[in-house]
Amino acid sequence: MYKCDGCEKQFRDTGATNGRHIAADHIGAAIRMFYSGMSYKQIAEAMEKMYDIPEPSKQTIYAWVKKYTDDAVEQMRGHKARVGDEWVADELAVDVGGWQMWIFNVMDEKTRYILASHLGRNRDLKAARAVMQKAKDAAVSPTNTIKTDKLRSYVKAIEEVFPETLHIKSQGIRSTLNNNMSERLQGAYRSRVKRMRGMDSVKTAQHYLDGWTIQYNHFRDHESADGKPPGVKAKVNPPFEEWADVVKGGTTPVVLPKQPRPKARLPKIQPPKIGRTRKTKKAAMLESPVPPDAFATLSRALRPCPRDGIGPKRQSCNFKRNPLAACRGL
Repeated sequence: MYKCDGCEKQFRDTGATNGRHIAADHIGAAIRMFYSGMSYKQIAEAMEKMYDIPEPSKQTIYAWVKKYTDDAVEQMRGHKARVGDEWVADELAVDVGGWQMWIFNVMDEKTRYILASHLGRNRDLKAARAVMQKAKDAAVSPTNTIKTDKLRSYVKAIEEVFPETLHIKSQGIRSTLNNNMSERLQGAYRSRVKRMRGMDSVKTAQHYLDGWTIQYNHFRDHESADGKPPGVKAKVNPPFEEWADVVKGGTTPVVLPKQPRPKARLPKIQPPKIGRTRKTKKAAMLESPVPPDAFATLSRALRPCPRDGIGPKRQSCNFKRNPLAACRGL
C-alpha cells in the first residue's frame, strides 16, 4: 500500500500494464479457472481471496474470456502440429439454446493433440467434411489412418479430404478396433459442459469450444503425454506458454459488453383545446389596433356625454374600462 504525499490518496501496485487495472497474471488465472470448470461467481470469489482485490463482475470476466480467447486463436494460426500416423474422430451431442447439436472432434492417438473441433447442427456430410478439413489444416502432413465410429457421414468426408488415407470403423468397446480414446475425450468435455451456462447460440458454443481446445492442448498437463501438454509433444511451439502470456501480448483494451439503457420516459403533452378560447378584457384591449386619430378621439371623449349631458363619458359609454372602444362608438 502506498500513499501520495500531495493528496494523501492511498493506492497499491497491482503490476498491471498496458492501461489495465488488473495484472496480466491475475487475468490469465481467471481464464484458466473458467476453462477448468469454475463458474463466474466462483472465479470472482477466488480472485478476491488470492490477490486481495475487489471481486470482478460477471461482465468483466466474460469480457476477459472472450477477448483473450480470440487473441489465442488468432496467434495459433500457422502453427501446425507434428502428429502421428493414426487419428481418431468422434462426435458428442450437446444442448445449445435448447436445441440438440453435435460436436465433432479429431485427435491424434500418439500425442493426444486435438487437431479440430467443430460444432454442427446435424451429423451430416457437411459437418464431417468441415472437421476433417480443419484437422488437415492443423497438421504438418496428412495421416495414414483415421479411426471413427460407424457414422456414414465419415465415409464420404474422408474420401474427399483424405483420398489416400485408410478409414477404419470401430467395432465396439470390447473389440480391438475400438474408439475408446476419443470416448475419453468426449467424457472430459461432457463433464465441463454440464457445469457451464451461457451456451445459448452456435457462436458462443463454438467460441467456448475453441478456448477449451487451446486449454486442453497447451495449458493442461496429461499423464499419458509424460506429464506435459499435448502441444509440447506435438512440437507445435505456440507463441505463449500460459494464458498470462496471451494477455500480455494483447495491445487493445478489453471492451465490456454494453448494458441496455433504460428507456427515457417522455413527458405527456396535452393536446390543444379545440374551440374558441376566451380572452381577458386586458388582453383584448392590448391586441386591439389603435386608430391613427386616437388622441383626437380621446379628447372628444372627455367632453360631456351627448346622451345625458351631465359630465365626462363614463358609465353609459364604458369609458373607464375601455376608452378606445368608447372612442370608436362616438
